Amino acid sequence: MTKLISRRLFLGSLSALSTSALASSVWANAPEQSLRPVARSKDLLREIQKPAEVLVERAKLGGRVGFAVADMSTGKLLEERDATLGQPPASVAKALTAAYGLDVLGADYRFETKVLATGAISNGVIQGDVILAGGGDPTLDTDGLAKLAAQLKQAGVTGVKGAFKIYGGALPYIRGIDAGQPDHVGYNPAVSGLNLNYNRVHFEWRRANGGYDVTMQARTEAHRPDVRFAKMQVIARNVPVYTYEDKGGLDNWTVAKGALGKGGARWLPVRKPEIYAGEVFQSLARAQGIKLDAPEYLESLPTASEITKVQSKPLASILKDMLKWSTNLTAEIVGMTASQKRSGKPVKSLKQSAQVMNAWAKQSFDLPSVALVDHSGLGEQSRITARDMMSALRQLRGTSELKPLLKPFKMLDAQRKVIKDHPLSVHAKTGTLNFVSGLAGYVDLPDGTELVFAIFAANLDKRANLKKSERERPPGGREWNRRAKRLQQELIERWGIVYSS
Repeated sequence: MTKLISRRLFLGSLSALSTSALASSVWANAPEQSLRPVARSKDLLREIQKPAEVLVERAKLGGRVGFAVADMSTGKLLEERDATLGQPPASVAKALTAAYGLDVLGADYRFETKVLATGAISNGVIQGDVILAGGGDPTLDTDGLAKLAAQLKQAGVTGVKGAFKIYGGALPYIRGIDAGQPDHVGYNPAVSGLNLNYNRVHFEWRRANGGYDVTMQARTEAHRPDVRFAKMQVIARNVPVYTYEDKGGLDNWTVAKGALGKGGARWLPVRKPEIYAGEVFQSLARAQGIKLDAPEYLESLPTASEITKVQSKPLASILKDMLKWSTNLTAEIVGMTASQKRSGKPVKSLKQSAQVMNAWAKQSFDLPSVALVDHSGLGEQSRITARDMMSALRQLRGTSELKPLLKPFKMLDAQRKVIKDHPLSVHAKTGTLNFVSGLAGYVDLPDGTELVFAIFAANLDKRANLKKSERERPPGGREWNRRAKRLQQELIERWGIVYSS
C-alpha cells in the first residue's frame, strides 16, 4: 500500500501540477503546519495536504460550496462543509431519477410504441383508422419508426380506409422542461407520450447562390426525411441569432444570416413531438407503399387492435446512456412514468411528478431536504443538500445497481488531458448549469477503501443576473465551470490520500 500511495499517486500528480491538489501541496507550497518527523511516505502525504477550506477559497467561485464525504462500508462521516445547505443539484438529480426508475419500474422495463387499427384488415386495407400510439419511449428515433413502417407492410397492410391518428396521451404534454431556457437550446425540448429523436430536429445550412440552402430533418444515420411542421427562415440580421414562434400549428424559426458563415448544423428543440413523429411515420409508410393522410391528434385511445410494435432497450441500458450523455428528456420521461405507476394515477406536470419522487426519496432514504421540481435537474429551483445526496448514494449502494451505471469520472492534468492509470477510480454523476456545478458518486482507493461523496457549488447571485439570451454561453461561465471542476478533482484527490488506510 505504501508503494501505491507514495509512488503511483505522486507520479500521477506530477503530470497535473496546476490542477492536482496533491501536486500543488507536495511541490508548490509550504505545508500548512509544521511537519513532525515521519517514517512512512504516506503519512507525509497526509500531513502536507491543504485543508479543504483552502482549496475552496482558492477556487474563487463565489456563492456557496457544500460537500460531504463518508466511508462507504462504515458510514462514518469523514469531512463536510456547508453540507446542510440546499443547493441546485443540476444533472446530479438524474442519479436519483435513475434509482427511482429502477426501484419503481424495474431494470427490465421496456417502453413500447404501437401501431393500432380500429377496423379489421380486408384485402390489405385497414377498414378503419390507423393509430400511432406512443408509450413514452424517450429513445424512439427515425430508425424505430422505419422499423414500424416495414412491420406494417409485413403484416400485409397496403392501405388505410380511415384516418391516420397520433396519440401521445400516455404522458402529459409539456412544452419545455424549463421555461427559463432560451428557445433554441436542444436540451430543453417538449415532453410527451410520443417522442422522436429526443424531440429535436436537425437544422442544416449551406451557402448557395448568394443565400443559404436549409434543411429541417428527422435525421439518423440511416434515414434523413424532411419535415414540414418545423420551418426555418434566414433573416438579414445579426442578432438575435434565433427566434421561435408557434404559429399556424407549426414550429416557426428564424435565424440571423450574419451568424451562419459558410455552413453548419445543429439540433433544435421540437415543441410538437406528436406531429413530428406522425409526419415522419407518414413519410416512412409511403416509402413502403402505404398511403396515410396527414396525422390527426387523438385525445384518448378508442377500442383498437394492435398490428405491430417496437420496444425500447431495457430500462437499465436506457439509464446508463442517460447518465453518460445527461439527456434531460430521458430523465423526465422515466421520472413521470415511474410516478404514474407509484401513485396509480396520471401526473399532470413535471413538478407534480417530482413531488411523487421526492416523497419516495424521503420515505426510502430519510432525506429531509430533497425538494426537486423536475427529474433532470434543469430547473434551477430544485434543492438538495450535499449530506442528503451523499446519504442517498450510500444507501443505494447496497440496494441498487446504480454504481455500474454511473460514468467514470476521469482525472485531468493541467492541459486537461486524462491522467492514465490514476490510482483513484471514480464513478459519479456530474451536473452543470450556468454558475452551478455538482458532482456526486463513489471513489475507490487503491487499498480497497470506498468513499461516497457529493459536492455542490453555486453562485446563484451571478446566475440570477443573467439575461435569458445569455444562458447558452454566459460571460465568464466557461471559466467558472473550469474552476469548479478543478476544485472537485482537488477535493477527491485530497480525500484519496487523507482517508486511505
